[in-house]
Amino acid sequence: MRTFFNVEDLGNLQNALQEALEVKKDRFAYQALGKNKTLLMIFFNNSLRTRLSTQKAAMDLGMNVIVLDVNAGAWKLETERGVIMDGDKSEHLLEAIPVMGCYCDIIAVRSFAGLKDREYDYAETIVNQFVKYSGRPVIAMETATVHPLQAFADTITIAEKWHELKHTRRPKVVMSWAPHCRALPQAVPNSFAQWMNAADVDFVITQPEGYELDPKFVGKAQVEYDQKKALEDADFVYAKNWSCPGVKQPANYGNILCQDMDWTIDAEHMSWTNHGYFMHCLPVRRGLIVTDDVIESDHSLVIPEAANREISAEVVLKRVLESL
Repeated sequence: MRTFFNVEDLGNLQNALQEALEVKKDRFAYQALGKNKTLLMIFFNNSLRTRLSTQKAAMDLGMNVIVLDVNAGAWKLETERGVIMDGDKSEHLLEAIPVMGCYCDIIAVRSFAGLKDREYDYAETIVNQFVKYSGRPVIAMETATVHPLQAFADTITIAEKWHELKHTRRPKVVMSWAPHCRALPQAVPNSFAQWMNAADVDFVITQPEGYELDPKFVGKAQVEYDQKKALEDADFVYAKNWSCPGVKQPANYGNILCQDMDWTIDAEHMSWTNHGYFMHCLPVRRGLIVTDDVIESDHSLVIPEAANREISAEVVLKRVLESL
């Protein structure tokens, strides 16, 4: 595996989930794979779970780890072609990338959407330059449009809980838009939708008008604009805000179109479900996305999700190392 951006990169998802459970039983069993290998983690944006979990996963595999925060301790990087670099950016990404590749065996990149130019963001302009010019396998630690390590961890969490409950039917998983005070990217909902479409679940997306995700991520999911109807009999509720994806209204890409607090997940919302479990990628804005009583309940899975970020990263890194 040379790149990891989408669920298809893992091949058979059920096999990957089984591998994740095996890794979780002994996360230090494959240290020989990473001996004398180096992971370079590059952050264009802030991170807590992604930074800690990916570094821990690499250490589990016996790897050396270099962490570069582009915005603190490195030259400011220019990412556009054809510019006159007479501002505060001293180095171009096209020189920086091959240099970075000299110092590592695998590169992991985190770079958010700018939410100004949909074509630029959805072309994955920055991370694709790493794929093209680094000469190394590239793992997405979140990009302008996807967050596969999070979605993999979410899928592991659902599979574990469903196995624990010993149900034989398919679970109903609902991803619900929720309000937020800032315009957020669509990377997490895009990936969650993509991975749920590949998983053995019944999947529903509910959001206000104007928040329709790109069809390539929606896939075969049922889209429901009535949140209460969507949440009926749900086994898992994944709450997440995202700004306008600009599918139906390109001029509104990245904008906040709705701040309706009726979409906040509270106890009443959860009462519409089938004793459902609450999920969120974190960090979460309490009082906007979810109320305290829901996120602190024994049906909240946000901490197990975060813990499984280490496992999803380790499986991905393990597979990349096996391909070197």
